Amino acid sequence: MKMLRLLAAACFSLFIVDCNKSEPPPPAATEAPAAAASPAAAPSAAAAPTPAPVPEPTGPALKVAYSDWPGWIAWDIGIQKGWFKQAGVAVDFAWFEYAPSMDAFSAGKVDAVAVTNGDALVTGSSGGPSKCILVNDYSNGNDMIIAKPGIKSVADLKGKKIGVEVGLVDHLLLLKALESAKLTEKDVKITNVTTDQTPQALKSGSVDAIAAWQPNSGQALKDVPGSTAVFTSANAPGLIFDHLCVNPKSLAERRADWLKVVKVWFQIADFIKDPKNVDEAAKIMGQRVKLPGEEYKKFMSGTAFQDLAGNLKAFGKGETLESVFGSSKTVDAFFTKNKMYKKPVKFEEYFDPSLVEELSKAAK
Repeated sequence: MKMLRLLAAACFSLFIVDCNKSEPPPPAATEAPAAAASPAAAPSAAAAPTPAPVPEPTGPALKVAYSDWPGWIAWDIGIQKGWFKQAGVAVDFAWFEYAPSMDAFSAGKVDAVAVTNGDALVTGSSGGPSKCILVNDYSNGNDMIIAKPGIKSVADLKGKKIGVEVGLVDHLLLLKALESAKLTEKDVKITNVTTDQTPQALKSGSVDAIAAWQPNSGQALKDVPGSTAVFTSANAPGLIFDHLCVNPKSLAERRADWLKVVKVWFQIADFIKDPKNVDEAAKIMGQRVKLPGEEYKKFMSGTAFQDLAGNLKAFGKGETLESVFGSSKTVDAFFTKNKMYKKPVKFEEYFDPSLVEELSKAAK
């Protein structure tokens, strides 16, 4: 979604977040007090248990490229909380614009990248295959079809001009929207507009509706009073899954460490899903993109963060959008039709649920 969200991004800003440097050191282990020498002495209170030693990382830091999407910015919670160090794994998270993050992965500069299921297929088709080991989330409202005032439903789009970045994920969302109203592309006039320009296109009146993701969709609603989101990704949950996808060689060589990373993610997801932590989670995530926590909450509400149970469900084989396999089959057909790559890919080979399944068995 996000070349698919941000394919047009031309330059990136990169800085490294070193989980080991940003976290406080563990408390020093202390010895239990010696027993009193005198038998006449009163019994002492039970000594406090010695803190379990923090496991040492077993290799060099894993390098992960991530970018501006709530399901990926959420990694910052684990970084700030010190959970990677506690798990005994060193991870360097490198902040990119979305398209350059995929370029870095394809060039072998990082071990893993945060991408949509569709973009994993596109990257793989051009020589950067990966194994998606984790579902961070699926878009649950952040991607929208927004119409100008007076247009209140998808059916009202018939004969209208719609601005969308052709061939990208919200083009697919638009087709799903039209399908829901028994319309096709032939019933509307599609204009190719880069996603970052869609708010201006709607505001200027050059199009009657747009397809865009946050923050562009939210900006359009703000800029055009009376505009309406007539269809969102919440109407097609699972169409857009967001993942952590790993270089197959790194996964084979460092599987135990990647298992720790997946386990930390579930700690993060559980933290976000606990209502008492929402304010803190939003504050941490908002800091990454310089937004107040209260403002960032609206992006979180359009993101269905996936915990262990959600991952088990998403990784289940199926033909519907509830499964990453069913979703990816739909996306693969769309990309093939729109010539994002020359022929269909073996999308089943891009997903490895074994780490999730191992953690599930360990939790029982």
